[in-house]
Amino acid sequence: MRRPLRPLEEPYRTRAVPPGSARYWSWLFAARESREPLLGIYALLAEWGALMDPGTETAVAQLKLAWWQEEMQRLTAGAPVHPVSHYLAAQPRAADADFAPLIGAVQAAARHVAGAPLERGEELEAHSSALRGRPLLVAAQLAAERAGDPPKSGRSVAALAAAEYLTAAIVDYRRAALAGRVALPVDELLAAGIEDADLTAAEPPPHLQSYLERLRGRAAQLFAEAATELPAAERAQLRHVLILAALGARTLNRPGGAAATDVRLRDLYLAWITARRAAAPG
Repeated sequence: MRRPLRPLEEPYRTRAVPPGSARYWSWLFAARESREPLLGIYALLAEWGALMDPGTETAVAQLKLAWWQEEMQRLTAGAPVHPVSHYLAAQPRAADADFAPLIGAVQAAARHVAGAPLERGEELEAHSSALRGRPLLVAAQLAAERAGDPPKSGRSVAALAAAEYLTAAIVDYRRAALAGRVALPVDELLAAGIEDADLTAAEPPPHLQSYLERLRGRAAQLFAEAATELPAAERAQLRHVLILAALGARTLNRPGGAAATDVRLRDLYLAWITARRAAAPG
């Protein structure tokens, strides 16, 4: 008889699903068998996301990401040492899961921290998928009904990852630029006539504002694609993808003056109704 899975330790649990965040609602209303694998993957993404933050000293982030790359190699080999890695390795279907995409995720995070820019817009989806999408597919493997079942939701998850990346880049482009990083595709910035001084300006000039609005439109389309491309057979199992897409689309259009309590209640209701519809038969 298999021993019960030990709960994920604090503070990793709280960092993985901060109360009131989109990840929190997507985890809270996720399918029962998806919740524990999803929590572990969210915990990894939270650790790496903190290192990718422009406020983290680059040398420190690079050192820690190098350690995480080694740790993901240990997880793939079945010998992890970090509490979050142990938690993932203890999942019931861990022996049949392919953890290799997590190595690629850390490598993508390291390139981001090093300031390696996206030279072309066509590279954005592959980069965001490595950072955010493929780890979600690892969680789907760990929650699959039958061991080794590959998820068919790749296009949906890739669209979600690209939309989330664009949303974060729109918000944080200036902090990234001040830290010597360019989170947006260089060819698109050049085509729009955007220079380094524009990215670091306290107020974005009109041509940068126009470009950011186009990015919001692209992100909205990708969030919609994430919802429509999720296969019907996987909508109940991967309802958290639908929740993330719905909440992400709302974030793009959220008025700045909305009260925190009102936002949380609206997000709670949207997450609940999205999960309920996904779980409904037929």
